[in-house]
This record gives sequence, C-alpha cells and structure tokens, in this order.
Amino acid sequence: MPSNPSKAAAIVAAAEADEIGYLSNPKTDMMLGIEAIHNVCREAGITTKDIEGIANPGGANSYAEYLGIVPKWVDTTAVGGCSFQIHVAHMLAAVNAGMLDIGVVVNGQAGYSRRSFPRGAAGGPGGDALGPDAQFMTPYGVMGAPSQYSHALTRHMHQWGSTKEDFAEIAVSTRKWAMLNPRAVMHSKETNPNGGPISVDDVLNSRIISWPLNILDCCLVTDHGGAVIVASAAAAKSFRTPPVWIAGAGEAIGHATMLEMKDYTATSAAASGGRAYKMAGLGPEDMEMAMIYDSFTVTVGITAEMLGLTKRGEGPSLFAGGAAGPGGSGIPINTNGGGLSFNHSGMYGMQLLVEAYRQLSRTAEDGINGLPGKQVDAETCIVNGTGGSLSATGTLVLTVD
Repeated sequence: MPSNPSKAAAIVAAAEADEIGYLSNPKTDMMLGIEAIHNVCREAGITTKDIEGIANPGGANSYAEYLGIVPKWVDTTAVGGCSFQIHVAHMLAAVNAGMLDIGVVVNGQAGYSRRSFPRGAAGGPGGDALGPDAQFMTPYGVMGAPSQYSHALTRHMHQWGSTKEDFAEIAVSTRKWAMLNPRAVMHSKETNPNGGPISVDDVLNSRIISWPLNILDCCLVTDHGGAVIVASAAAAKSFRTPPVWIAGAGEAIGHATMLEMKDYTATSAAASGGRAYKMAGLGPEDMEMAMIYDSFTVTVGITAEMLGLTKRGEGPSLFAGGAAGPGGSGIPINTNGGGLSFNHSGMYGMQLLVEAYRQLSRTAEDGINGLPGKQVDAETCIVNGTGGSLSATGTLVLTVD
C-alpha cells in the first residue's frame, strides 16, 4: 500500500556556484553546476562519492560522468523553471521507497554567458517550426515570454480590476530584499548601475517591453549554478548542517501552449499547491514565508492566488505598502531579491530552493548570503516554481523542527 512520504527526506544543504550574475569571464552550464555541487558537498561535509542520486533537467548523465560516479537513481525531468521543485518531489518519493539515501539536485545555466559562446556551441536551432506556438501564436505577433505573459497581465487587469501600479509593488518589494543580498545583481549601484532602491513610479516609467510589462516587471537574464542535497530522515541526522523537512510536494501541468490556457489568470499551481498542502497536512494559513517564481511580476501575483495566500484577483495585495518586504506586516516573499532583482538564469526554480533552505536553516544572514534584516524567523515555507508559459508547476511545503 502507498504511504505518505511527508518528511521521509530533508534538504540538508544548499549552495551556489563561485560566481553568479553577469560574469566577466564566461562559464558554461556544466562549469556553473559542478562548482555548485562542489560547494554544496563542502557545506554538507560529504564528498561527491557519497552522492547516490542525481537530478537535472536533461543532463544527469553528463553530471554523473563528470563526477565519476554510478548513481542508483537519476531524474532528467525537464518542464522548465519548476523542474527542480519536481525533482525534489521525485527524490522524496524515491527515498521513501528505499531507493537511495543521499541525492543532489543541480542546475547550471549560463543565461548571460551564453551570448559569448561561438555559434552552435549552446545547442542546435531552437523551436519546432511545425509546433503549435509557431503555427498558431507567432503569426499573431506573440513571440517570446514577455509577449505571452503580457496577455496574462492584461487579462488580470480586465477581469479583476488590478492595475499596473499594483503589480509594480511586487518589483519594489523584491528590490528591497535584493538590497540585503550582496550576491544580488541589483543589490546596489556598485553591483549594477541600475541597482539600488526603486519606486512604483520607477517601474511604471521604465522601458516598455511588451505592454503592459515594463522592463522592471521582467526578470533578469544572468548566470547561475545551484545545488541542494536531499537526504533520508535517517541519513539527515548524520549531517553537520540542519535539516529542512520536505513536508509536502505536488506537481501539475495545465497546458503546453498558452493557446490552450483556459483562464489566463489561473494556473496549475492551484493543483500542485493543493497536493503539497494535503501531503503536509497544512494549509495556506500555516505558511510563514513564500518563495514564488517571479519571471514577471504577474507570475507572482497570479501564483500567490493559486496557492491560496490571498483571494482570486488580489495577489498583488500581499505586497501593498511593503507588507511582503523586509520588516513588513505580512509574510516575507522572495527574500533573496527574486528573479526580478537577484538572479534569473532562465530556469529560476533552483534559486528558490537555495534561498528557502537558507532561510529555514537560519543561514540567510551570515555575512555572505545576507545582510542584517534578511534572515526571517519563519518555520514553514511554500515554494512554487513555474515552467513554460504559466504551464507546469511544482510546489513544496518545507518545515523545520
């Protein structure tokens, strides 16, 4: 009979590549990912030979080869930015089934460095000329993520009466968190000429990318490598780093192309979130922190509604008046500065995992990962990743003892 895998495993360590952001010397995906694995093993006090399972979107075999190991378990699930939340869910199930005790979820992504690679070095031609996006969306001028997500924001404003000002509050809040994160691209004028504080007016007056999305509504495109170690409940006790328990997990896919999206203001996060809450035996009212995929401001607003953190149509209200920011009156959200101001390499789900672990393990403010005011006192966290065009979602409920 199937059993509830809640807390059968924990994330016991998290780390990033040596350098992230806009690198002056380009690095490849593999270089960034291997640096992250090296660093997370050092944090956890293990060697790469202790790794029994590897998860990465499409590249687990290459990582195993590079590390010189023969894993017991692999996962190459690739459904966009939420792949890593889903990897953790799959690893939890595998641990519960007795297939492994220690695994790593890893990603390296040269979102910025890629532009420096020789033609063809980053892969073959992109897109399917006979696919639904190419046949039915591109002819209408819908090309790329910004133009697709702008449809969602336009619909939200029409259907629920929200405004661009409401969503601009999300960008302002995440920037405040970035200013407490020394590794954030937009931490300060010293880290980037466009860094430092921003206002709602700054967001509204920034360059239009695809109406109604301004550039400050859109994520960065950077380099990042990240990795987390997942261990069984028994093995977790032997680590020198504190465990953050995987209490609940859920995954869902609502559509592939936005042409088939039934409601531009509703995503499969309602389903994946509901499954994660049920496994954990907790609900939205029990969440003390949220890490929500923020490819765009509208992604956060809609996802917050789907996760039950607020009513339909009121997602941006969580950020009003700085409520979700440092020292705010609401639950803290995207405490690393988010994809909007910290780092977004293309698939942002790994950054969510790393920050969630740091916050819950009380290592978010240690002179490297954060400045005074960044560490929160939450003991529960909802982590949600989004993949594709508001398509796939993976949700985790994480808790500490």
